[in-house]
Amino acid sequence: MNQGDKINERIFTIERLECHIKWWRLINKTIAFTNGVFDLLHEGHIKVLTEAASFADILIVGINSDASVKRLKGASRPVHTEQTRSLILASLIIVDAVTVFEEDTPLELIKKIMPDVLVKGGDYEIKDVVGAQEVISHGGKVQIIPLIPGISTTGTIEKMKNS
Repeated sequence: MNQGDKINERIFTIERLECHIKWWRLINKTIAFTNGVFDLLHEGHIKVLTEAASFADILIVGINSDASVKRLKGASRPVHTEQTRSLILASLIIVDAVTVFEEDTPLELIKKIMPDVLVKGGDYEIKDVVGAQEVISHGGKVQIIPLIPGISTTGTIEKMKNS
């Protein structure tokens, strides 16, 4: 198996991911989950992903579909397609699985995964994190990773426009 095949094997449909989750649970692996657009990968994303990976044996990343991103961020986004964003994330050694979700929030995906640790980057309070209540009521934890000041995809896009 070549390296490209190994990367592509980390990109999951929801159905295939559910099968793998059953296996990981069977062999007592803990699961962390985070989600986002991950449009132009930057230092802040890497910080969140690295810390998320440190909380469990397996890191699953949910990314918003292209249609979802357009609804949330506007017609000019995403910069990269969901296929490109999935491939980039799946190529990171700290990411075990990537899946795309169509909804505007990952709530249904979180309910299917039911991670041991739900991780969000940002200035959220736990009560505002989508899926937090479900994860906590199932015995899991929610971790908030502080943002790196001045680092954002929107800021990067603006900088590129003004160059």
